[in-house]
Amino acid sequence: MQDNDAYVREVHDKGLQFDLPNMSRRRMIGAVGGVGAAALTGGALLGGGAAQADDITAAACLAEVESETAGPYPADGSNGPDVRVLSGIVRSDIRSSFGTSTTTAAGVPLQFSLTVQNLNCVAVSGAAVYAWHCDRAGLYSLYSSGVTNENYLRGIQVTNSSGVVTFTSIYPGCYSGRWPHIHFEVYSSLTAATSGSGPIKKTSQIALPQDVSSTVYSSATGYSASVTNLSRITLATDNVFGDDSAAREMATVTGSVSAGYVANLTISVNL
Repeated sequence: MQDNDAYVREVHDKGLQFDLPNMSRRRMIGAVGGVGAAALTGGALLGGGAAQADDITAAACLAEVESETAGPYPADGSNGPDVRVLSGIVRSDIRSSFGTSTTTAAGVPLQFSLTVQNLNCVAVSGAAVYAWHCDRAGLYSLYSSGVTNENYLRGIQVTNSSGVVTFTSIYPGCYSGRWPHIHFEVYSSLTAATSGSGPIKKTSQIALPQDVSSTVYSSATGYSASVTNLSRITLATDNVFGDDSAAREMATVTGSVSAGYVANLTISVNL
């Protein structure tokens, strides 16, 4: 649930006289649009179609990515172990375990990137992203039977000057009851991410496309269970993405099973 829901309920139906001083010009344009927006701003946009379009585009950027559950296997200290505080967790290649194990998770190569921007669509540099996902068999390191001594497919990266973090990983499997996905948490800084105390600014998930997932699962070794699991779930029935079909969480994915895949998603976060 978004943090502004309570505010929306509080001010709902108090009328235009309340709305005007409490909405920015961009938010008002996004809310009423077109001719109504021009009238409310004293006609400043009349004859200024480009300016109006820019403002509406900016208003669309204010849509923050949905907050989603971290699930039962976050390893962020909220349910068992806290991998964020371990030496070695800050890394871009998350395929192998670190520390007492060096086991590498097998699977189709996947490089995934998140571009983090603020609510004005300005890239955020210096933020930290903790990402984690299951292996090709649908198992989570540190939790699932057989991989409790592993910590692979987990890592933290800091956004660069363009607001981007990139992880080298494998394509996650599809386990029973869930659409293929990657978990992530966003922090204001690396210190906040690795201190164990946060705070977490955003918890959400990346959805992966059905066509690519189907190709991976039907073509690559080790994903056989995912074929059946994916056939039994849809975006509409998924308990995370089902409310809006992952409208702001669906990654763009390119590549092939033989060459590997590249996934990209841009998100807006209130930091």
